[in-house]
Amino acid sequence: MTKKGGLTAKFYKETKGLKTSGGQSVLSGTILTREGHKWQQGLNVNGKKMHLTAGCDGEVYFTRKKNPSRKVVTYVNIKPSAEDVK
Repeated sequence: MTKKGGLTAKFYKETKGLKTSGGQSVLSGTILTREGHKWQQGLNVNGKKMHLTAGCDGEVYFTRKKNPSRKVVTYVNIKPSAEDVK
């Protein structure tokens, strides 16, 4: 009997969700979220709903706003580090 490669259903949930927390410093290209519809891209963040990545070096922070359909959405933002702002 052989095993197939990849993730099993047992461990699949562990790969989803936030990968960074608020106030954490990140480098450009760092993955911030995986497979979540709870978070939207904010300032200096790239990607769509499947995964969000950092667009520049800096510090992560979150904001909550209502979208046009009056639903509260959490936006992931990056405050650029002092070295990037020139």
